[in-house]
Amino acid sequence: MFTGIITGVGRIVADHDLGSSLQHGKRLTIACPAGYLDDVGLGDSIAINGACMTVTWLDVPRQQFGIDISAESLARTTGLAPGARVNLEKALRASDRLGGHIVSGHVDGTGTVSHFAPVGESWELRIDAPPELARYLAYKGSVTVNGVSLTVNQVCDHAGGCEIRINLIPHTVQHTTLGELRAGQAVNLEIDTVARYVERMLTLGMAQKAPA
Repeated sequence: MFTGIITGVGRIVADHDLGSSLQHGKRLTIACPAGYLDDVGLGDSIAINGACMTVTWLDVPRQQFGIDISAESLARTTGLAPGARVNLEKALRASDRLGGHIVSGHVDGTGTVSHFAPVGESWELRIDAPPELARYLAYKGSVTVNGVSLTVNQVCDHAGGCEIRINLIPHTVQHTTLGELRAGQAVNLEIDTVARYVERMLTLGMAQKAPA
């Protein structure tokens, strides 16, 4: 479990194919800021651009760790290519502050940046979300973008899904990779966990009330 509050920015320094077919995944090596891995052990969970991954090997002196990512995860996520800078968040401890919102680290799909520009001291980020995610996105609701917990300021529905508009404060731009986004770039999206349960309850309730 995570909160969407980024604790470091790393870089993918190597990747290796785990097989020769499209059904095989990859092994990634991620370099971290100094001291980031000092309290991390094998088997720990770290969210990389919002995708929960398991630490499969660890080199604390060099501040690098490795993960094995499946073909399924590769197909559902973006931004995990060699050389890419990535947002990092260690798994939530029971004693930690919940500074963002409840994040599972299971990416629901990808969206596309439609606009990213400064507005006053902040930045406006607009993202086109696909129709399968649009119904979960609401005004003042939470969404995770590349692992960052953000608040939706506006939702504009259209035939291909919806566009969400988000305000980024300078701190977020400076301490995550979101400041590097450009129009046309794909981003990982995770919807609010509460929205999943609301839809399930409504769908099940309507199904049970339907006439036989």
